[in-house]
Amino acid sequence: MVDFNDNSHRRYNILTGEWVLVSPHRTKRPWQGKEEDVVVEERPSYDPSCYLCPGNERAGGHTNENYKEPWSFVNDFAALKNDVPQAKFKSGLLKAESESGICKVVCFSPDHSLTLPVMEVSEIEKVIALWQHEFRELGKKPDINQVQIFENKGATMGCSNPHPHGQIWAQRTIPQEVSKKNKQLREYWNNNKSSLLGDYINEELELKERLIVDTEFFVALVPYWAVWPYEVMISPKKQHRTILTLSAEERLDYAKIIKAVTIKYDNLFKISFPYSSGIHQAPTDGQDWDSWHFHMSFYPPLLRSATVKKFMVGYEMFATPQRDITAEMAAKTLRNLADEHYTKK
Repeated sequence: MVDFNDNSHRRYNILTGEWVLVSPHRTKRPWQGKEEDVVVEERPSYDPSCYLCPGNERAGGHTNENYKEPWSFVNDFAALKNDVPQAKFKSGLLKAESESGICKVVCFSPDHSLTLPVMEVSEIEKVIALWQHEFRELGKKPDINQVQIFENKGATMGCSNPHPHGQIWAQRTIPQEVSKKNKQLREYWNNNKSSLLGDYINEELELKERLIVDTEFFVALVPYWAVWPYEVMISPKKQHRTILTLSAEERLDYAKIIKAVTIKYDNLFKISFPYSSGIHQAPTDGQDWDSWHFHMSFYPPLLRSATVKKFMVGYEMFATPQRDITAEMAAKTLRNLADEHYTKK
């Protein structure tokens, strides 16, 4: 039998129907490429120049509330506008259509110096409660059919402000990444009358090879088909189509596992670890989405150290995604890291 930990192979992504090339033997190659600068900075709890701190004026001219807990507002420079006239264009092979939506900013904390791994679990739970509120209210709107909650953490991920915050983009159409999962989840549900992700999680809980954190209601693991070096997925063990149906106990557990995963990230290279994270949930278009099982994915770019980043270029742009370390290698590394944040030692 081929040793997949030492030989190139492909792995299938059950959620998208796509493949990833895995080349574990490439970890032996020397690295003389791009290295990112590591920026270590002590940030104050309040920054008078920060446009997300409480009471400060934003670039768009609005003044923030003096908020004490997680707080959200409509993005002053939104990628989507909600007053766009609906129109379509077609000329030969050229097609376009208008797109409308609402973009919001979610400030996780009034404290400018914090990030999720160093926030208290109770504070993270309040962030989740705000996510639930926004998902519920935005999803009610007749012209909103998908609500995407996400966070870009760190300058490496293009984050323009270090204040702890994320975003929500709610729009009329269902985006491509969600559409791919809609197809896979529904097809499996129709054939098996069970949750594709739920069945996958049960398999991973038995194998334990790719598990990182296993709590009462949630699991965090490196997906078998992971593309990014230290990619992680958090999902409830019980099938929940969206975050709205979480019980109070489950919501608290969700906060605990988010903190646990992000602590391990920071501990990996002893830095404030950059990533993009996002929650995929059932569309809000009123259709029957019994097949859906919500999950949160973390896509961090760092590969070998705090200075060496994974780039999606060349073959990955023109052919298919490729990774060097296997999901099992990455999971073992993360799993064995301390549960306490490195700055607390």
